[in-house]
Amino acid sequence: MIVAVLVLGLLWPADGTFATVLEHVRTGAIVLLFFLYGARMPTHEVLAGLRNWRLQGSMLAATFLVFPLLGLLVQLLPDTVLAPELQTGLLYLSLLPSTVQSSVVFTSVARGDVAGAITGATISNVVGVVATPLLVALLMGASTGGLDAGSLTSILFQILLPFVVGQALQRWLGAWLRAHGGLTRVTDRATILLVAYTSVSEAQVSGAWDHVTAVALVVLVVVCAVLLAAMLTLTWWGGGRLHLARASRIALLMCGSKKSLATGLPMAAVLFSPVLAASVALPVIVFHQIQLATCAVLARRLARVG
Repeated sequence: MIVAVLVLGLLWPADGTFATVLEHVRTGAIVLLFFLYGARMPTHEVLAGLRNWRLQGSMLAATFLVFPLLGLLVQLLPDTVLAPELQTGLLYLSLLPSTVQSSVVFTSVARGDVAGAITGATISNVVGVVATPLLVALLMGASTGGLDAGSLTSILFQILLPFVVGQALQRWLGAWLRAHGGLTRVTDRATILLVAYTSVSEAQVSGAWDHVTAVALVVLVVVCAVLLAAMLTLTWWGGGRLHLARASRIALLMCGSKKSLATGLPMAAVLFSPVLAASVALPVIVFHQIQLATCAVLARRLARVG
């Protein structure tokens, strides 16, 4: 569906009044998305999961410390190897929280600590609502022009406030939303597709992707694959150094190596200008596809050898 939306945005980009209407619809969808994130996350489970501090701490360190360091290393690549816009997108990718659904599913397939994965991925997304915008301001200020008053207002009213309101109401709504997972899945996917289409449309209309050649795309795929391989290696090795049980090592491997498309694209639409949001969207989409394909194979292999 994401590939189909990308092709649609390239061939028939939204423009004029239609683009303006879609922008307002996208804003409403992002607000709803982060409200539902807050409303369906059980606060008591998150707090209870913090007791396994070695697992949860290592997940947060992998997501918001080790991965950003690798993202900064990518910035050292010459512009002739990887376009600056794609380097910026990879740095943004490195600052995102972990996925939730795929991390938990792959942990389960690999016979890992599912409860630890649920808690770790949930905490990652809760922390990411605040940490990702702060890291963007700290590490990407020079390349993005910093976060101006408009961006800060968007973060407050489109991300933080809906999430906080959702958490405040999750006592009454959380059980119902978790019991009706189809509703939240449709909301998640519809928002991702809407943001992907509008981002590609804006890139096509503005010419933001004119520099992306076939060679540049191949290089991007290779760099994303190297980043994923590095994180898979470091999380598995780090889990062993911390003397985590095998099930916990698997949870760390699956949660600490992933980045969330569901959070990344909507946040980019809030944090950046339309042209820059379109540029950073491509690495996020490419990495997402690679991590799903790779971890699906890895999870089955871990299940066989375990």
